[in-house]
Amino acid sequence: MADEASIDPADVTGEGVRRRDFINIAAVSFAGVGGLAVLYPLISQMSPSADVLAESSTEIDISAIQPGQAIKAVFRKQPVFVRNLTPVEIAEAEKVDTGSLRDPQTLDERTKAGKKNWLITMGVCTHLGCVPLGAGEGEVRGEFGGYFCPCHGSSYDTAARIRKGPAPKNLEVPSYEFTSDTVVKIG
Repeated sequence: MADEASIDPADVTGEGVRRRDFINIAAVSFAGVGGLAVLYPLISQMSPSADVLAESSTEIDISAIQPGQAIKAVFRKQPVFVRNLTPVEIAEAEKVDTGSLRDPQTLDERTKAGKKNWLITMGVCTHLGCVPLGAGEGEVRGEFGGYFCPCHGSSYDTAARIRKGPAPKNLEVPSYEFTSDTVVKIG
């Protein structure tokens, strides 16, 4: 038998840090740091590049857009239509029974409160992605006075809601906010 005086009381009770415990803790710590050092470059390369971040939002000056006029802008490499609706166009959009629409939405749902005359939509037909006409001066607006897609004949009303043709949904309304009375920020 071993001499009782040579036995460490911490070894008998299991208390204290032994050399083996220290080596295990150090090995796990180094493995964790090494794993993070490998994963960080893999994950960070998935972040969007600076040019993509620059296109994540755009600001448009709307001060020169007269009532009844629309402009085309670019947001995320896609066209955006910004339209200043006249009181007549607003009245036409509001008198439509939303129950009769393929994709029922009111004009209030498609515009911001207090800015009902400003309709901002993506300029991409929801059928096959063509760019509808109606935002440029002298372009065909279709039988409902909004937008007309020349590719397959989809017609949208003054609130950019699908009324006729193969398009399944209304023109998409992107997220936007008015930063002032004359500037709108899309995205």
